[in-house]
Amino acid sequence: MDAAASANASAVIQYRDSLGKALAKNVLVLVIGLSINYINVGLMYTFCKHQIFYWNPRYILFFSLVVNDMIQMSVGITLFVISYALHRISALSCAPFILMAIITTENTPLILACMAGECYVAVRLPLHHGRICTVGRTLLLIAFIFAISVVSAFPDLFVTLATQRRHFFSSKIFCLRETAFPSPTLIQKRDITYVVYLVLVWSVIFFTYFKILFTAQTASKDAKKARRTIVLHGVQVLLCMTTYAVPLVKDALLRLFPASYSDSLFACYIIVQVWPRAISPIIYGVRDKCFRKYLKHYLVCRTAPHSADS
Repeated sequence: MDAAASANASAVIQYRDSLGKALAKNVLVLVIGLSINYINVGLMYTFCKHQIFYWNPRYILFFSLVVNDMIQMSVGITLFVISYALHRISALSCAPFILMAIITTENTPLILACMAGECYVAVRLPLHHGRICTVGRTLLLIAFIFAISVVSAFPDLFVTLATQRRHFFSSKIFCLRETAFPSPTLIQKRDITYVVYLVLVWSVIFFTYFKILFTAQTASKDAKKARRTIVLHGVQVLLCMTTYAVPLVKDALLRLFPASYSDSLFACYIIVQVWPRAISPIIYGVRDKCFRKYLKHYLVCRTAPHSADS
């Protein structure tokens, strides 16, 4: 394990919360996380219930984002509760959770970049949108994104299996990426991957936003809505990308506020892991009229409106 990761893990162990504070944090995380997942289940149910969404690449991409967010939120909540309830678990038990967290974390900005690209085609090339953004191509793109993330994540496991001694996998660790996959080479790989994703995704976000911004001086309603959507995608990507700066932020917080380190980690968790997951339901569950028409009935446990597409 490298020095920074060791220092972070040691600090987490040293500065544990009181029982009251730990209980309050866990209740807050559970309430927020389960609320977000409840809304996401409503979004997924709405998508599956109405065939009108099956043939729209925008909603297919959104559905994949919601599924990805639900997995990430569920894994995050589980690890958060485990960190307080059990504190340490075996490295072998920790590894699957960390792999799922890595894959879903890397998926999110890539899916958002694809959604921004779909908005660009819809506004800039409306006559070619149906030919370019087909359902088949969208499904292949989603499969490609997940494949990239899996290929990126699993070398961490293989390198750890090859470099760590057998007793490491039965040892008890505080479940973090740095402790589950402690090789310094993997830390460097993570940093390089984050930089590549940062450059790639932000290039797509900026390109699509400014192209849509100057697409038509008539400022049509569709163009305005697309620009606002791209901005929200940008905010969401920015929050997701803060994950890439978390290791540096944690080191700085540990040096500056060692006695409040557990509170600093909690704030980082809420800002970096929880808040971005709350934006997706706002973008499509609240802003999108088509989704909102059906979603509100399911969230309040009412009967869905009858329509030709159901």
